[in-house]
Amino acid sequence: MGLFSRRPRPTPTDVPSDKAAKDATIAHLTDFVATRVGVEAYVEPRTTAAPMTVMLVATDGEWTRRRVPDEKAAVQLARDLDIPVYDVQRVGYPQRMRDYNSRQKILRKRGVV
Repeated sequence: MGLFSRRPRPTPTDVPSDKAAKDATIAHLTDFVATRVGVEAYVEPRTTAAPMTVMLVATDGEWTRRRVPDEKAAVQLARDLDIPVYDVQRVGYPQRMRDYNSRQKILRKRGVV
């Protein structure tokens, strides 16, 4: 018996269909935009460790990230959501996002979050 033979195999119901995954992503991003102020999209390039993603950042720095198939899809998504879109390789990450992450780290240390 091999080392990895004990791992249960995923059943077809465990793996979402492409359409279900796409719908869930769009629903999450749409909700993020609807419930936050001043949201902007940042397209992150594909790397050896991660697929291409789009990051949405609100005015207060709160952010969310989801995979996208390509840059064209990310730009179209931002247009559909009626938010500005930027290439993170050209403009970098917004300072408000780094400030938000720092605040969250402090709150976690204090046990508030």
